[in-house]
Amino acid sequence: MPTTKTTFAALAAVFLTSSAFAQPASSESEYELNPDGTWNQTAAPEPGTDAYVMAEASRLIADDKPGKAVSMLGDWLDKHKRSRNPYLAQGFYLHGEARLRNNEEYKALFDLETVIRDFSSSEYFIPAVELEYEIAKLYLGGLKRKFLGFRIDNARPTGEELLIRTQERVPGSELAERAALDLAEHYYNRRELKLAAEMYSIFRENYPKSQHFREAMLREIECNIARFKGPRYDGAGLVDAKLLIEEYTKRYPGEAERSGVTEGLLAWIDESAALQVLDTAKWYMKIDDDFSAKFTLERLVNRHPVTDAARQAIDIMLDKGWIERVPEDEPSSEPTAEQKADQ
Repeated sequence: MPTTKTTFAALAAVFLTSSAFAQPASSESEYELNPDGTWNQTAAPEPGTDAYVMAEASRLIADDKPGKAVSMLGDWLDKHKRSRNPYLAQGFYLHGEARLRNNEEYKALFDLETVIRDFSSSEYFIPAVELEYEIAKLYLGGLKRKFLGFRIDNARPTGEELLIRTQERVPGSELAERAALDLAEHYYNRRELKLAAEMYSIFRENYPKSQHFREAMLREIECNIARFKGPRYDGAGLVDAKLLIEEYTKRYPGEAERSGVTEGLLAWIDESAALQVLDTAKWYMKIDDDFSAKFTLERLVNRHPVTDAARQAIDIMLDKGWIERVPEDEPSSEPTAEQKADQ
């Protein structure tokens, strides 16, 4: 955020002299807050100067009078926006901040975008991105855009776009990390599971050392599994989930064993994938393609032997006569290990 400046008129004179009335108006001082929390005393800008307009607008915003700041800065920008005035970046930023505080957040975006686009090397670039992030959170939180004076327009797409822009404009930063996680959680809460899974994947790729990495991985697994709607639908999410679970188990072996969640999920994924293959085999039988049905069922049993779907596949092949049931008391025709050793 920009350096905070507060102008003390009579108050400054009290601190500097024994009488608040001993100093003329021209000796008013401005106090600048340093990063370490101390204050620097500087000469107050002369009335009528550009610096004075910026200081006065900042004071109005701080005093919760953003409407007056909007009017003052609007007049100043109309006069100087086509010039090379060194205060333009600050002017656009303060105008945007004042509009935001005056419940004109969408109009504020025009000022902030100007700062980001035209003054990217200024000290107001990061603060402008931060304010856009703040507006994005408002929109994703349910705030609607104004239309004819009423808040009736859905602003959710704008909020999503702003979070994406935040990540693009300050990549690798803490702000970009927050924006990425916020967007992923937004999609997750809306049950837009494909978008959520993609966003969690992007988050893990861009922020591998984040304290939220494990949480993002579990959420991505959950999203991929929940996307599976049944054996007749695309099962690509199950494959992604299985690979992620294996990676999670390697990365967090203690947590995976303690919770048992990965083992249960793998069993569920195996069963779901087997049901999908079984449904394919039944479709082949429906069109009288027994050769393909038999091949599919055999593949199911080989790849998913401990599932209920595999047991159903065996029963179907027995009924069709494609395999023979081996009596439990009948010795196997295959030689034992000892017999093979004797041969």
